[in-house]
Amino acid sequence: MARQKMILDSQRATLLKNGAANLAHRLDDGNTEDFRPVVKLFNPCGAATWLLSELDEDGDTAFGLCDLGMGSPELGYISLAEVAEVQLPHGLYIERDIHFTAKKTLSEYATEARAAGRIEAY
Repeated sequence: MARQKMILDSQRATLLKNGAANLAHRLDDGNTEDFRPVVKLFNPCGAATWLLSELDEDGDTAFGLCDLGMGSPELGYISLAEVAEVQLPHGLYIERDIHFTAKKTLSEYATEARAAGRIEAY
């Protein structure tokens, strides 16, 4: 079975656009835009989930809501290369949820996740 692409080219383009917009905002007035997540990654044999909304110009550092399945989801940065290298049991890897479409902003997901102790994004 072929391994699926972790982030589609169209998603990468949107993540880069969002990252550039918020970098410009931070340099201008310090405020940032609260984007909807563009992609959801998950561990198919565990509880880890990531909702990503931005990508730095380096093309590897993503910003989003991160939940390693330990009851304390938080906003932060991840390395896409490091996430892609995670090898799970049975030859599995971190996957992209092909059915995910964001229905709210990243901060709305974060507020709900902190209350629930996990990300709930379907």
